[in-house]
Amino acid sequence: MQGWRRCVRQTPNVERPLDEKTSHSICEHMNEDHGDALVAYARALGGLSDVRHARMIALDALGMDLSVETGSGPRTVRIPFDHRLADADDARQTLIAMARER
Repeated sequence: MQGWRRCVRQTPNVERPLDEKTSHSICEHMNEDHGDALVAYARALGGLSDVRHARMIALDALGMDLSVETGSGPRTVRIPFDHRLADADDARQTLIAMARER
């Protein structure tokens, strides 16, 4: 997949417990080391059964945006978290729990 945008979603009226550097670091780590988990999130939580590839392109306290490649072409899917993230450690623990639940 081509293209990259900042890993901070500009959600109006949302406190940002994750600064831009932290969000970028999480996105980069997930894209480099956990591509299989991103595909699984898109399939199980995004309702897209034909996902071939996924990249995390944004992350905020309420969820993550994934850029996915499907059989019908590229698209973006929003995966909400089950709670508002408090900090980077909460983001890590939440992503791990989501991966285990898939």
